[in-house]
Amino acid sequence: MTVSKKMLELGKQSSVIREIFEYGLKRKAEIGTENVFDFSLGNPSVPAPPQINASLKKLIDSVPAEKLQGYTSAPGDQTVRDAVADYIKKTFNFAATSELIYMTCGAAAGLAACLNGLIAQDDEVVVFAPFFPEYRVFVEHSGAKLIVVPCKEDNFQPDFVSLEQAITAKTKAIIVNSPNNPTGTCYREDTIQKLAEIMKQKQKEFQKPIYILSDGPYRELVYDIELPYVPHYYDNTIIIYSYSKSLSLAGARIGYIFVSPLAENANDLFAAICGAGRALGYVCAPSLFQFLIKECIGLTVDLSIYKNNRDLLYNGLTDLGFTAVYPSGAFYLFVKSPLQDAKEFCEHAKKYELLFVPSDSFGYTGFVRIAYCVSTEQIVNSLPAFEQLAIDFNLLP
Repeated sequence: MTVSKKMLELGKQSSVIREIFEYGLKRKAEIGTENVFDFSLGNPSVPAPPQINASLKKLIDSVPAEKLQGYTSAPGDQTVRDAVADYIKKTFNFAATSELIYMTCGAAAGLAACLNGLIAQDDEVVVFAPFFPEYRVFVEHSGAKLIVVPCKEDNFQPDFVSLEQAITAKTKAIIVNSPNNPTGTCYREDTIQKLAEIMKQKQKEFQKPIYILSDGPYRELVYDIELPYVPHYYDNTIIIYSYSKSLSLAGARIGYIFVSPLAENANDLFAAICGAGRALGYVCAPSLFQFLIKECIGLTVDLSIYKNNRDLLYNGLTDLGFTAVYPSGAFYLFVKSPLQDAKEFCEHAKKYELLFVPSDSFGYTGFVRIAYCVSTEQIVNSLPAFEQLAIDFNLLP
C-alpha cells in the first residue's frame, strides 16, 4: 500500500448525501429535472441579496487586483477581521476583538482547525445525535475519539442526564449545532443555560477547561425564536461560523472562527488554532470573498422563502399522516420513517422520484432528512408523490 489506508477509505466512500445527489443528477438527465424531487443536499436555493453581486462588481472595478486577488495575512485581512468583531459587538452585545478572529474557508475548515488546535492524545469530543456526518471525519482525523450522546426523540433537545455521564476527564470539547442539521431544532436560552451549568461543574470536577465549539452556519435561519449567543453563558466557547447559508455563498467557502476573550488562555488558544490552520493548509481564506463580507456583513437572504417552504412541506406531510420534527430553524425536515430501516424507506421513495437522506448518516436511526432549500414549485409539485408514498404505508388519516 503506497497511500494512507484511512484516506483511501474516505476518498472511496463518498457521503450518502452526495451519493443520493449524484443519483438525482443522473435521473434528471434521464427523465427531466421537473420530474425528480431531489431533497438530498443542503444547497441554498434562495438567491443571494442583490447587494452581493453589486458589491462584487464594485470591488472588482475599484480595488487593485494585487490586493483583491493576492494573499491576505494568514488569519485574514485586518480590516475584515475588524468588521467581523464590530458586527459581533453590535449584534450580540458581546466584547469581541479582531485579534481573536480567524477568517476561514467556511465552517468545515473552521471546525477542522479548532479540533486540530485543541486535541491532544486520548482526548474525546462529545456530539449530540443526530449530527452532521462530517463531525466524525473531523474529530477522528484530529486524533480524538467521538462520543455520541443521543438527543431526546420527543423534541431532539439534548439529553442532559446522558451528557453528564458522557463527560469524563478525557473530554476536551462538545460540539453544539443550533439550528441543527439535520433536525432543524434550535436550543433556546434555558437549554444553553443548563448545558453551561453542567459544563462548569465538569470543569471544576476535572480541573481542566472543556470547550464548547458552537457550529452555527444556520444561525440566521430561524423562524419562530430568538437564539441565545453561547459566549454570554459559557466562557470557554469558540464560535465557528459560515456565510454559506445566510448569504447563499456556499461555493464561496468563507466564514470565521471567533475565540471568546473570556476563554482560558484565549490568546494561546487562538495561536494553537492558527497553528492548526497553518498545518492543514487553511491560511488566507479567499481574499475576494473576505472583502465581500466586509461590504455585506449583516445582510441575509430572504428568509420568508424558506419559512414558506417549511410551512408548505411540514403541513403537507403531517396532513398525509407523516410524523415530523417541527423545525424552528435551518432548512431541514426530520421525518419519522414508516419502516424501521430508513434506508429501505428511501429506496422505496425513489419509486416516486422522491430523494431524501436516511438518518443513519447522521448517527441516528428511523428517520429521514428532507432538505427544503429547494424551489417552492418543487415542494408543491412533490406533494402528490408524497401522497402516493403515504398510501403505500397506510399513513393517510
